[in-house]
Amino acid sequence: MLSYRVLWLVALSVFVADQLTKSWIASTLPLGTYGPRSAITVVSGFFYLVHVGNTGAAWSLFSGQSVVLALLAAATLVAIFFWRRALGLRDRTQQVCFGLLCGGITGNLVDRLRHKHVIDFLDFHFGTYVYPTFNVADIGICIGVVLYLWHSFRTTD
Repeated sequence: MLSYRVLWLVALSVFVADQLTKSWIASTLPLGTYGPRSAITVVSGFFYLVHVGNTGAAWSLFSGQSVVLALLAAATLVAIFFWRRALGLRDRTQQVCFGLLCGGITGNLVDRLRHKHVIDFLDFHFGTYVYPTFNVADIGICIGVVLYLWHSFRTTD
């Protein structure tokens, strides 16, 4: 397991940052806080801190399917563990990618188990378009996937 220490360090960092930020939001704003009047304004008209619960996946897809999504998350983590050699996880870059991914998956999985939903709180507005609210775990997952794809395309023969 020591040969995967970068993966563990990155995953733990994402997980801790995710859980600390969600804990702060939960202690600062009541669940269901959304909109300019009740949110914390960071940049007026652009960036707000809110407190919403998402029982679905990204963009609230599969809303109300928190148990199924929790099982899928757990299965994904187990699969990554068992196929770590096939995934090339001895490579540091791969460890960073999968560390981001695993830390994010674990952060959202813990939310589903504790709260029956994922706590989302980062709310961005681009003119009339409101981007779906997300959290630190989601950032880790997205960056991990993008880095993995980028690295995969760069190392293709």
